[in-house]
Formats: sequence, structure tokens, C-alpha cells
Amino acid sequence: MRIIPAIDIIDAKCVRLSKGDYDTKKIYNENPLEVAKEFEAHGIEYLHLVDLDGAKSKHIVNHKVLEQIASKTNLKIDFGGGLKTDEDLRIAFESGANQITGGSIAVKKPDIFISWIDRFSADKIILGADANNEKIAVSGWQEESDKELIPFIQQYQKKGVSHVICTDISKDGMLQGPSFELYTRILSEAKDLKLIASGGISTFDELPKLAEIGCEGTIIGKAIYEDRISLKQLENYIIKK
Repeated sequence: MRIIPAIDIIDAKCVRLSKGDYDTKKIYNENPLEVAKEFEAHGIEYLHLVDLDGAKSKHIVNHKVLEQIASKTNLKIDFGGGLKTDEDLRIAFESGANQITGGSIAVKKPDIFISWIDRFSADKIILGADANNEKIAVSGWQEESDKELIPFIQQYQKKGVSHVICTDISKDGMLQGPSFELYTRILSEAKDLKLIASGGISTFDELPKLAEIGCEGTIIGKAIYEDRISLKQLENYIIKK
């Protein structure tokens, strides 16, 4: 299972939110590149970079942060937040993203999202399936849609999607453990899915459980920043794989 630390960006600073609520913003580091370099120094190869300003503004905002991290580390970056147009996508890839994650766009403008899969391949385009009470949320989690989580994933599997990041918003940033049951159900109903678990990771012991369920990767945020999981533990986990 791939270990994918998260860096969420507001005003070009490394922050975390709780349940996607912008009013809960906590700044952990004013230099995201410094954080990314520390991840890389501990053997981490992947990074989940989220432009929270972009998610709110509905267009890419913090691409300079992406460019800086991509040019000064070897991390493989998946980038999301505010990607709504072909131009946003062009900027993200030209700034160094290896993959992009589309969430709101997949709900509101599915034709555009499907065209991205066709143009760039399923290896480059990740479906962001972030849900509250198993209903897909959009616009930086500020809105809930009427889309049911598992049918939504299955619908996009038919369009060629293979990678899905699923965040249970009720768990995100709460350090109360991930949604093991939900991920088990998704993987039993959506066959051959590369599921990346996100939200609620609180202890190192949860990682082997997610791997056992069949998650292809897991995104870890606040647990790292709050020293619940050490980078040394993650380094040892990666080496043992």
C-alpha cells in the first residue's frame, strides 16, 4: 500500500482543516517545500497536494507551490482543488503534477471530466469521491450533491476510471480512525478499483488494516502534523514493503 502524505494549501501555507471547515484552519508550516523535503528525506515517494484556495475559488490558485515542490523534490505529486477547465489542467500538469484529482468537476461537468480521462489516461486522472453520509460533496466540501457514493464510483469505472480517492468527510481531520467498513464495502462492490483511503487516519496500526482490506494507498494528514504517526514509522513501513 502506498503511503501518501497530504499537504493542504491556503495562502501558500501548509494547513489542515477539520471536516473540510475553513473556519477550523490551523497553520502547521509557512513553507510547504520544507515539509515536502522532510517527507522525501524519510523515503516517501508520493504527495497529495490540495489547493484549498482553488477549491473555494473554483479555479487553480496555488500552482506556484506545486511548481516549487515538483522542481525541488522527486516526489510524485497528485494535485487537486479548483481544477475546473482544460486551462486549469494544463497549468497543473505544466507545473509538475504527475496526476490530478477531480471531484466537483466529475459531478457538475462530467463531460469535461470524461474528456480528461480520454485525453490523459486513467493513470493521470484520479476521481475524488468525497462523501458525507455516503452522498458526494463538492466545492471544497461546501455543498452536498444528490449523488450516492458507490453508484457514483461504479458509474465512473465504466468510463475508465481506475484510481479513486475516497474521503469520509465526517472523519477528516478528526483523528478518530478511518472508515474501514465503508472502504470494505466499496472494494466489494467496485471490483478492480485502486482505492486510496483518506480521512481519519490517527495511528500507525490503522495502516496495515487498510492494506489488508485492499486499499491501494492511504493519504495521511493531521496524524503526521500532530505527531500521532512519525515519519520514522512511515519510513520503516516503506522499507519493510
